[in-house]
Amino acid sequence: MTTASVFEGARRIVVKVGSSLVTNEGRGVDAVAIGNWCRQLAALAQDGYEVVMVSSGAIAEGMKRLGWTTRPKELHELQAAAAVGQMGLAQMYETQLSAHGLSSAQVLLTHADLADRERYLNARSTLLTLLAHRVLPVINENDTVVTDEIKFGDNDTLGALVANLVEADVLVILTDQRGLYSADPRKDPQAQFISLAEAGDPSLETMAGGAGSSIGRGGMLTKILAAKRACRSGASTVIAWGREPDVLLRLARGEAIGTHLKARTQKLAARKQWMADHLQLRGSVRVDDGAVAKLRDEGKSLLPIGVTTVQGDFHRGEVIAVCAPDGTELARGLSNYSAAEARLIARKASSAIEAVLGYQAEPELIHRDNMILVEAARATTAG
Repeated sequence: MTTASVFEGARRIVVKVGSSLVTNEGRGVDAVAIGNWCRQLAALAQDGYEVVMVSSGAIAEGMKRLGWTTRPKELHELQAAAAVGQMGLAQMYETQLSAHGLSSAQVLLTHADLADRERYLNARSTLLTLLAHRVLPVINENDTVVTDEIKFGDNDTLGALVANLVEADVLVILTDQRGLYSADPRKDPQAQFISLAEAGDPSLETMAGGAGSSIGRGGMLTKILAAKRACRSGASTVIAWGREPDVLLRLARGEAIGTHLKARTQKLAARKQWMADHLQLRGSVRVDDGAVAKLRDEGKSLLPIGVTTVQGDFHRGEVIAVCAPDGTELARGLSNYSAAEARLIARKASSAIEAVLGYQAEPELIHRDNMILVEAARATTAG
């Protein structure tokens, strides 16, 4: 297991950078530091990578603009700081990325956006569309309006959720520390640097005790937990010092920088297991013999024309069963349409969806990437 193995074959990378780095320990948005990261992001994009940036710093920048020297505790003051600071943060990224020939987009997310399946799919579609158009999304929590994100949220967790959302290959967490040590090196001279480990290893959480800086909300523990979360969808994580020269470019070349936490599960297998084991079925559709052959023998997506009946009351993005004509469950997957919409487009060609519904989300009722055959689900569960 080497650092090179993480980036070998990687196409999509999520980079998360913390408040203390973005704002130079709370002194305001650091144009030089952000410029360096943006230059590297542009170089990665030029090399064919798809990159998403998750950036902290809105509250810290707002504190600086408002003349506050300590992080406030009152919720309305935190929200006000976030509102003021987000302006400067977005402007800085737009300016620096534009200087290197990259278009950018600001995306504000909350945990609620990623917990609700329909909003999750909408966010995913937006981000993937931006990447397809070579636009770099800059993501932050929407601290201005969401109370629990300010109280309990951290952008390490958000970085992992975004990595899962876009099915990234690698999550890079840039921080003001070199990486993970076996103990606090400031207190224990025998502390050993952890350069390589398996994401999700329980011993890492024991090593990563301690709080974050006075500016940010996270610490090393939140980064270890973020890596654990990211690995569930097959993304490996690197935790590295954000001011390491050309850190992103050197990581992409395979240099052993920081702490490398390898995902235990391959991305496709992790996604299939998530669908098989962790989601509740909300309804079902019955398909004809032609659709059975397409799904089982050819691995095709499920098109509306192959659907004969629709049961249940499900929403777009919820997991439903796909049943053979005799009612036997054949597969399960994420529906691109609600039950009411599925009933309207059943037995119709994909080209007719827009005429029937007034819009077309996807040509498939269930895309093959979002479907698992029941036999494969059982094998995954048994394994």
